[in-house]
Amino acid sequence: MKRALVALFLIAPYLALSASPARAESMARPPANAPAAKKQSVVPSRASRASAKREGEAEARLIEIYKLVGQASTREALHKAEGLVRDHPNFQLAQLLYGDLLASRTRPVNALGDVPDTSARAAALPLAELRQESLLRLRALRERPAPGMVPSQFLALSPTSKHAIAIDTSRSRLYLFGNTTAGLTLLADYYISVGKLGTEKFVEGDQRTPLGVYFVTSNLDPKSLRDFYGAGALPINYPNQLDVKRGKTGSGIWLHGSPPEQYSRAPLASDGCVVLANPDLQRLIRTVEIRHTPVVIAQSLQWVAPHTLKADIKSFEDVLQGWHLAKSSGDMAKLKSWYAPDFTSYGKTMAEWTPALQAELKQLGGRDIRLKDVSYLRWTDSSDTMVVTFGELAKGATTGRTKRQYWIRQGSQWKIFFEGTL
Repeated sequence: MKRALVALFLIAPYLALSASPARAESMARPPANAPAAKKQSVVPSRASRASAKREGEAEARLIEIYKLVGQASTREALHKAEGLVRDHPNFQLAQLLYGDLLASRTRPVNALGDVPDTSARAAALPLAELRQESLLRLRALRERPAPGMVPSQFLALSPTSKHAIAIDTSRSRLYLFGNTTAGLTLLADYYISVGKLGTEKFVEGDQRTPLGVYFVTSNLDPKSLRDFYGAGALPINYPNQLDVKRGKTGSGIWLHGSPPEQYSRAPLASDGCVVLANPDLQRLIRTVEIRHTPVVIAQSLQWVAPHTLKADIKSFEDVLQGWHLAKSSGDMAKLKSWYAPDFTSYGKTMAEWTPALQAELKQLGGRDIRLKDVSYLRWTDSSDTMVVTFGELAKGATTGRTKRQYWIRQGSQWKIFFEGTL
């Protein structure tokens, strides 16, 4: 049996993890599905059915099985695979692994998803997708961010944002963070699927997932959705104001679950949404705050130590303070110098929006304004932009407005190209 599983031993280098066993089991998963494993007649216990609903549980069990294979503990691996497919009969990767383990008892297994040629030809695309999914799961496990590192887009988060989400589409991985007084802490990460044609959405119907800085806008009741969307959906604000500036179209980009017949979907499977396994999505639904949770979607996340962001934070704080002082002064000409020529606010040009700005200054009556709960989220691609959200409170007032600005770097200067009240 050891010789029969020689191909499966090829995954062993991926499992030489620097993390502790408990840490590793809380994260990823591996290989692929095709042949139907033996029909199971065992009815899951109430305890196993309950455990099957926990986020990340199925993936952790799959990784454990691969570790056992890498250690040549094939009998125990087979036993655990049998339990995994019993608890998750729709988990196709687990079914494939179970099938390989069963097949290895009678013949050599030369590849992941080693099925007869006729079956392989008939299911060539699903088999290829499952193998790719397995590689992405293993890669995400092997290439884990170092402890304490954060995505470079998160310069500063307001205390009102208790959580944040970052998505690395090249790794098919979503990272969930908690925002505490000590900074961002990685709470969990999950395998995800993105658009059939990849990323960088530009037009409606292009089957691509957008890249940029977004926010969760609502939580859709699963009872109002088709089964296709699984446990529910968290829409995001695509197109954001940078997307609008660039002429991008489309809508209805959600983080949503998987249909009942699939535990997870292929890496490139959606029409542009980000798709998770249902238990993982349920964790997000229970955790995130509507309107306050940022969602960064990147082709590849750049992980940095938080202290390396301090210079950028200080630099932009000085910029925002300059705008703040100009507004507090009541000098309209000075204030307008902070805005880009192509500024818009919900479809209004600078000329059309100026009366509203003048009315704000009149209402202030020369009073100082205080900015509170400020967030800075940076997005850099062909241009350098900053998404800034803050509360604005006039001196002596008990209530104020929450505003969002989009800034763009033009040469050595930052200019506002969008401003609006949330």
